Amino acid sequence: MRLAIFDYGAGNLHSLSKALQAPGIVVSTETDPRRLLSADVMVLPGVGAFGAAADRLAPARAEIVAALSGGMPCLGICLGMQLFFDASDESPGSSGLGIISGRVTRLRASRVPHIGWNRVAWNTVTGSSDPDVAYFAHSYACRPVDDAAVIAWTVEGDDRFPSAVRWRNVVGVQFHPEKSSAPGVRFLQDLIGFV
Repeated sequence: MRLAIFDYGAGNLHSLSKALQAPGIVVSTETDPRRLLSADVMVLPGVGAFGAAADRLAPARAEIVAALSGGMPCLGICLGMQLFFDASDESPGSSGLGIISGRVTRLRASRVPHIGWNRVAWNTVTGSSDPDVAYFAHSYACRPVDDAAVIAWTVEGDDRFPSAVRWRNVVGVQFHPEKSSAPGVRFLQDLIGFV
């Protein structure tokens, strides 16, 4: 199985690449978004700014949306999950992939950014070993138009936000499984096996 991680110029790609490595899996890092389309699974990593990442995806946006709509598996982590949505208040004027209707807005919590361990309440299983606690590092959260795509929730302060979403073969998590110790790595590997 070939996994392609998109390098949009930010993110902790080394930790993620290491966490995804397993027998029978070849992991590559791609700077050209069109090269993601030749993989078996596309991975959009976390860390970075919505606008910069969306701009790097823009040359292949239509092809990526078509591939995901056609069933190509994709995993989005933190910012990668946010890119599934239409737009973000972080970067007005930049368009996400729009495969899940909604917007990304600033967290409504007394402490932003939200950094550290927090509970994840799953309402749908992904087919993997879903962690009950995971590591978060973000200032923005996804606000879907329809909560049907939400498969897990997290609360920080007064804000309840999606910590995992699913649409067809696309799964996004707001937390960082690659930074969530052994349970996070197990979640990643099980999820890749599932998709």
